[in-house]
Amino acid sequence: MKQVLPLLLAAALPGAAVAGDASAGRLKAQACSVCHGPVGIAVAPETPNLAGEPEGYIVRQLRAFRTGKRQHEVMNVIAKPLSDEDIDNVAAWFASIRITATAP
Repeated sequence: MKQVLPLLLAAALPGAAVAGDASAGRLKAQACSVCHGPVGIAVAPETPNLAGEPEGYIVRQLRAFRTGKRQHEVMNVIAKPLSDEDIDNVAAWFASIRITATAP
């Protein structure tokens, strides 16, 4: 039961792990690096950082861009051809990047 409980909790939580392949996602995410940077730290001033974001969050946003539920001139075009597997893998890649913060 102790091993089952964490799995049940993870499945019930919003943004639970999606099980994408981070290595495959790294290759697919090369196109993202123009705006979001090669390791998910944005280079464009109005572009969000993706490094360290939860996998489920990135999956939901990319799928929303793909369907048009979420509107963005560039992201709708970029997400349109992505398969569910592509999205899972890209999300796994960005989620696998560890970031740190230092208080002033």
